[in-house]
Amino acid sequence: MNVNGIHHVSALTANAQRNLDFYVKGLGMKLIKKSVNQDEPTMYHLFYGDEIASPGSDLTFFEIPMLARRREGTNCISAVSLRVPGEQALEFWEKRLHELGAEVCGIETRAGRSVLRFLDHEGQNMMLVADEKGKDHGVPVKNGFIPEDVAIRGLGPVELTVRDAGPTAAVLTDILGFHKIGEEQADESGQTLHIFESGEGGAGTEVHVKESDESRRERPGRGSVHHVAFRVNDEEELKRWHEKISENGFTNSGIVERYYFKALYFREPNGILFELSTDGPGFAVDESIDELGQSLALPPYLEHRRKEIEARLKPIR
Repeated sequence: MNVNGIHHVSALTANAQRNLDFYVKGLGMKLIKKSVNQDEPTMYHLFYGDEIASPGSDLTFFEIPMLARRREGTNCISAVSLRVPGEQALEFWEKRLHELGAEVCGIETRAGRSVLRFLDHEGQNMMLVADEKGKDHGVPVKNGFIPEDVAIRGLGPVELTVRDAGPTAAVLTDILGFHKIGEEQADESGQTLHIFESGEGGAGTEVHVKESDESRRERPGRGSVHHVAFRVNDEEELKRWHEKISENGFTNSGIVERYYFKALYFREPNGILFELSTDGPGFAVDESIDELGQSLALPPYLEHRRKEIEARLKPIR
């Protein structure tokens, strides 16, 4: 039993409107769900993805107003990447990101692909990955902000930074069914990057584990990543994962109803939060593809609180 790649990545923002402006108007992603943090429904939870909200395209953000900026460190999800069609797209994006005022770190090579590193408006470490031979390019967004031939297709590799890669690697391979496909020097510091893939392989299935000598752990804040979720087929498979995770001694959430998918949460030995999420029923269960993200979407079990929730949220456009 193996996971099928990355389902979504969830990060933190201090300002939902500025976040939406950057990722929709700036990067051309589609707001596929404007909802709330189901564990704290007075705060926004925004979901961005491709045109049809494909599993594996979702980058999401919890809004926590007045949140302090994160402090760099280890034992964290240290970078998130987004797939674009090829190297020509990176040239477009390098210019585009400079125009947006983002801090751009230039094009480099990682795991056999060209990548463009940058910081978003809140200092989150991001990468655009030229996925020349991608097995699933996703569906480009039709919104007029970004030409479709260079548009973001979905999530690429997720980078984890830890002091000791061994325990994290063991969970990826022995529990979740990843396999190691390479190892290289992460940067000029000489840190080692361990490269793993899952499912059918490809950029949208990879986790990169970087070992760091840094003794200080990351302090979460705006610009940090909360968790990474991996794809499982359906609820029946998720139940088997629950048994496996529990049998291996991991404290976990049990199966959690998220309406758009069902989820299971646990922390690997270095403290990074992993989630397993079902592909369905998906984000079009309560809105048509053309209507995604246009109104505040609440799962049925929060609908009775709509007036209260809307009264406490600052409207965003």
